[in-house]
Amino acid sequence: MRHLAQRIDTATPPDRDRAVDALRAFAVLGVVLGHWLVTALVADGGTLHTSSPLQHLPWLAPISWAFQTLAVFFLVGGHVATRSYATAQAMGTPYHRWLASRLSRLFKPVAALLALWAIATTALLLSGTDFTTVHTLAKLALSPLWFLVVFAALTAATPLVTRLNPLWPLAVVLHVDLLRFGFGAPPGVGWVNLAAGWLVPYTLGAAWTRGELDRPRAGWVLFIGGTAATAGLVGWAGYPASMVGVPGASVSNLDPPTLAAVTFGLAQCGLALLLRERLRRTMRRPLAWAAVAFVNLSAMTIFLWHQTALMATTATGLLLGHLPGLHTPPDGLTWIAARLLWLPAFALTLAVCWAAFHAYERGRPRTRSRVVRTHPSSDRATPTGARHV
Repeated sequence: MRHLAQRIDTATPPDRDRAVDALRAFAVLGVVLGHWLVTALVADGGTLHTSSPLQHLPWLAPISWAFQTLAVFFLVGGHVATRSYATAQAMGTPYHRWLASRLSRLFKPVAALLALWAIATTALLLSGTDFTTVHTLAKLALSPLWFLVVFAALTAATPLVTRLNPLWPLAVVLHVDLLRFGFGAPPGVGWVNLAAGWLVPYTLGAAWTRGELDRPRAGWVLFIGGTAATAGLVGWAGYPASMVGVPGASVSNLDPPTLAAVTFGLAQCGLALLLRERLRRTMRRPLAWAAVAFVNLSAMTIFLWHQTALMATTATGLLLGHLPGLHTPPDGLTWIAARLLWLPAFALTLAVCWAAFHAYERGRPRTRSRVVRTHPSSDRATPTGARHV
C-alpha cells in the first residue's frame, strides 16, 4: 500500500493543486454519508416508504450542516471548468468539442444506472411488488441525477459565466424568495433557484480561477458573512434549520434551494478556501494523497450508486426480518446507533457496485490498470484517481 501510494505521489506534478482534489473528495463523501445517515426505508407491512431521523428528531439538524456539501462541489466544479475552458481556448479547441468531452464524463456512467434500474423496476412490478415500494426505490436510486443535470447545464454555460459576479445570481435567489415567502407567489417560482442557487458557488469557482479569492480575507468574508446570514434567516426569518429535505416538511431548503441554503453554501465555500493551504500540506503525505486520488477516480461511481447500495442492503436485510436501523422508524437514539453500525455494510455493497461498473464508466478494459495518466490540459499530469469531473 505504501509503495503504491509513493508511486502516485511521485508521479504527480509538483505544481498540481492537490487541495482541489481534496475538496472534491470531501464533497462527494459528505453527500454519501449524509444520505446514508438521514435516509430511512421503513418497512410497513408489505411496503417500503422513506422517512428521516430529522423528521422525528429535529434537534439533529446540525448533522445536515456537516454533510450537505454540494456547494463545495459546485465551487470546485466552476474552478476546474473555467480553467479547462481557458486551456481549450488557448489550444484552439472548439467549444463543442470541449463541451462534448466534459459531458461524456458525466453522462456515460448514467447509462448503466438507468439500464439496471429499468430492469429492476420491471422485474419488481412483474413479480407483484407493491407499486408504492417500487416508486420509492426508483425515486431514491435516480435522485442523484438532478445534480448531474444542473451541473451539466452550468458546465455548458461556462463561457457565459466565466466573468459573472456571484452577486448577480445571489440577487436572483433573494428576489425569488421574496416573491415566494413575502408576496405569496406560486411555489413553482422557486424552481428558478435550482439554476440561480447553484450558480452562486459555481461563479465563485470562476472567481477562484481569476485569482480574486487568493487572499485569506475573501475566505473570511464568505465564511463569516454566510454564517451570519444563515443564522439570521433560520433564527428570525423562519427558514428551516435542516439544510436537507425532511419528509413532511412544508418548506425544504434544498428542493428547490432557498436563500438560506445559498448563504449556508457561501459559508462552506469560505471555509473551503480558508482550508486550502492546510489541505495542500496534508496532501503531501503519500497515503493521504493516494486516498484522495482513489475517491476522485471513483467519484462518479460512488455518487451514482451510493443510494442503490443503501437500498440493496435494505432489501437483502428484509430476508432476516425488520432489522433495527434498517427497516424500523428513525424515531430515537437507538435507531441512530444501529444505523451507524450499518454504514460498513452500505460501504461493502457500494464496493461491489464499484467493482461491477467502474471499468465501464471509465471507458477502458479491466485489464488495463495504470496508476497515473497524463492529460494535455492546465492540470497537466493528472493521477487517474484525481482526474477532474
